[in-house]
Order: sequence, then C-alpha cells, then structure tokens
Amino acid sequence: MSSEQKKPQKTIPIKAESQEKTVSFFEAHKKIYPRSISGKFMNWRWAMVWLTQLFFYGLPWLEWGQRQMVLFDLGARRFYLFGYVLYPQDFIYLTGLLIISALALFLFTAVAGRLWCGFACPQTVYSEIFMWIEHKVEGDRSARIRLDQSGWTLEKVWRKTLKQFLWIAIALWTGFTFVGYFVPIRELGGELLALEGGWQIFWVLFYGFATYGNAGYMREQVCKYMCPYARFQSAMFDKDTLVVSYDALRGENRGPRKKEVDYKAQGLGDCIDCKLCVQVCPVGIDIRDGLQYECIGCGLCIDACNNVMDNMHYPRGLIRLTTQNAVSKGWPGSQIWRRIARPRVLIYAAILLGLSAAMVFSMAVREPLKVDVIRDRASLARIAAGGKLENVYRLQVMNATEEAQTYTVTVDGLEGIELVEGREVAVDSAQTRGVAVRVQIPYGTADSGSHPIEFEISAQSGKGHVREKSVFLVPR
Repeated sequence: MSSEQKKPQKTIPIKAESQEKTVSFFEAHKKIYPRSISGKFMNWRWAMVWLTQLFFYGLPWLEWGQRQMVLFDLGARRFYLFGYVLYPQDFIYLTGLLIISALALFLFTAVAGRLWCGFACPQTVYSEIFMWIEHKVEGDRSARIRLDQSGWTLEKVWRKTLKQFLWIAIALWTGFTFVGYFVPIRELGGELLALEGGWQIFWVLFYGFATYGNAGYMREQVCKYMCPYARFQSAMFDKDTLVVSYDALRGENRGPRKKEVDYKAQGLGDCIDCKLCVQVCPVGIDIRDGLQYECIGCGLCIDACNNVMDNMHYPRGLIRLTTQNAVSKGWPGSQIWRRIARPRVLIYAAILLGLSAAMVFSMAVREPLKVDVIRDRASLARIAAGGKLENVYRLQVMNATEEAQTYTVTVDGLEGIELVEGREVAVDSAQTRGVAVRVQIPYGTADSGSHPIEFEISAQSGKGHVREKSVFLVPR
C-alpha cells in the first residue's frame, strides 16, 4: 500500500436477508440537545438541585463557636464536625459512614432503581445547572441546534461567550467551595485574593476544571462510560424494582394520528411516536426500547409523555415509574407497593437502621478524651530515692473538646503504687500534649516480672474520663 492511500476503517459486514450492511466499530460522539419540560419529576429534580447546592455552598460558611462548623483540616490532622473534634484515631466513624452510604445506595436501588443518579448525583446536579444556563442564554432545543449549525455571527459570539463566562464562574466557585471544606474558607478567600497559597490555587483550579468539563461537555458520557454504578446496577435490580418503563402492550403499534380519529380501529396504540420522550432525555436514549443501562431514572420522559397524553385526551401512564412484574401482569398500584416490602428490601433496611443507630449511639457516648500510654524503653526499671522501684511512662493526652482542660492522673494495680510526677496535665482546646510520669512502688512488694496496672485520667471539668492499661516491670 502506498503512503498516499488511506488506511481502511475497521468494519464488520452484517447480512440481513439478501442485503449486506457495513457497521463501523467506532462512532463519533453526537451532542445531545435536551428539550425543556415541565412536570412532577422535573420539579423534584430542581428541588434536589436547590437542596444539595444550598447545603454544599452554604455549609462551609457556618460557624460553631469560634471556628468553621464543618472542616476537614488535613494539615492539623483533625476533623471538626459540628460540636465534635475527630482525630485520625476516629477513622472508624468514616468507615461506618461509608458502609451506611453503600447500604443506603443498595436499599434505594433495590426499591426504585437509580434514584441517586437521577436526582442527587453531583454529575446530574451540575449538568442540570449548566444546561439551564445554556437554555437561558442560547434558547431551547431547536434554537441551540440552529445556533450550533449556523456560521459565526456577532449574536453567536456573544451568546457563546456569555455562556462560557457563566460556566467558568460557577465551576470556579464550586472548586473554591470544595477546597473550603479542607482549608478554612475565610482564610482561603484571603489567600486567593492575595494570590498566595500555591497548592490551594492549584486545587481550586483543578476541581473547577473538573466541574466545567464534566457538567459542560462530558455530561452523559460520564454516566455512560466512566461511572461504575451504571455497570453493576443490574445486580441490584429485580422484577419488583421500580424503574422507568414503557407500556408496550398499550403503546404499540405506534404512529402519528389526529385527535378525532379512532386510532384503535386503525390498529394503533396510544404512542403517537412524537419522540418527545427521546428529546427530553439527558442521556439521549429511547425508553421505548426497554430498560437500558444508560437510563439514570430521572423520569423526564414520564413528564413529556404525560403532557402528550393530556393533549391527546388519553390516560396518563404510557411511560411510568413501575415494575416489570406490574407491567407484564397488570398489577394495580396497591399490589406494587406490597411487593416493595420484600425480604431483600427488609434485610437492607434492617441492617441500615441498625448500623445508623449504632453510629449515632457511639457518637453520643464518645469520650472527648484520648490517651496513649507508652513505656520509656530507655529505662525498664530503676531504684529511686527512698529505696523504691520506679518505672517511667509517657502519656499522650488528646483533648477533643473546644475548651482548655486540666486532667488528673492516678494509677492503681499494685500494692503501694503511686505517681511521683505528672499528677496533673493541662491541655489546650483541641490539642495534644505529651507528658512524662513516674510511677513507684515500695521495693519488694511485688515479685519479679510484668504486672498489669491501669492509669485513670479524668477531666476536672467532668468532660472526659478514660482508663488505659499498661504494665509495671519488676527486675529480677
């Protein structure tokens, strides 16, 4: 083959009856232009947009006492969560939160499919915000298509420029807010205005760029090709899971018609083949082809179809949120909801409720004090003044309250055991302090070997009380 010849594209021939068709292995991405729609599911989507974004953008600006209410201070290695101060030793709570979140996802998916994807996923929420801006600046679906297909005019330039400006502004504010959960957001704002803090600027730009790219351009491609949830969701579905479904028995045969025509006499179903369900879909699928992994369960096709049914004076529900069993067996709504409480769902709900209750109880009874006892390995034991046997320990005292505390230290476990040094420890709020303590027993009161003892540390204010075990070594 000469260098001028083009390399042939990889194709595969598909033979259908007497005709042969060539299908490419690769298909260029086609931009989706979602149509605006009104209805119950769209209202729910926007309610979740407002709820999630008020929470996300507003929470870092709220204060608890003299500090940020929610702050994951990685530099200081402590997390502030309302009135709690959590240390790396409290990692178990993060583990519990992740397990609870996973179980909640399993439960909601088993009951009603991809509710998370359709209404609360950040990718969905920000795509909806960016598409709303696009709609307001460039017009509805047909106007956007015409604008993209037209040449570069002054109107096109200013509309595209305004859209990009608004997208970038929201993306940067999102990146700034996200970083504000890890760096005090007021300090972060001052650093950015002064162009200080190189890493903070980098992460703000990084997350801003991710928001801009994912919500502005990639959109449904993230859901289709990058999100693993779409791939394993089928393992959590069954025939009693509520999913967006097209009633083919009622809708077929589909085709256009006039309102006054007896369409049933012509062998037509309720579907008029208007394709509005496809035009409003944010991932560009046709729900009439059946359940597909790309479907995010947003229900916008239901709103579009119900509006058409109203205009045609047909019953609503040609496309509806229902189960496969209900569609195939013609179950009424009461039967559908009875099947929701099946063993699988009840097990998920019981485990989720139990873990959530355990998590809340553990946080409620959590002691705002942590102590680590470390023996001085440089000196196993020694004879002190007065003929007493002495061991030296280091106590690492962590004050997990928002106030400075003074702690009283005592020890027990052996006859005549006492603290010679380190009976009181003062620790500032949300700080850690190490202190050396000397423990003595009368010589000869204990046999040689290792003897268990316990340190008792109590806050004089009553906010914190722990007992920590250690050993007292008696040499031969």
